[in-house]
Amino acid sequence: MNEAKVPGALDTLDDRILAALSSRQREASAMQRMLALAAFVSLGGGFVVGSAAVPPAVAASPITPLIPPSPLAPATIVGAR
Repeated sequence: MNEAKVPGALDTLDDRILAALSSRQREASAMQRMLALAAFVSLGGGFVVGSAAVPPAVAASPITPLIPPSPLAPATIVGAR
């Protein structure tokens, strides 16, 4: 076994594996940069739209306008009405 000739494909196997690993690392770092850029663009756009287009405040209507308030509700016990 010591004197057997090594197949030629084994010589280049390590180089191909290391090249593939370095390629994946470059792709992963590029993907992280793109995700960070997308997050900043999204955050900036949300900030601009949220501060530029502010609708006027409107009081909310009750969910059930036809049902009278419960006599056990805290506001009726305290006498808020």
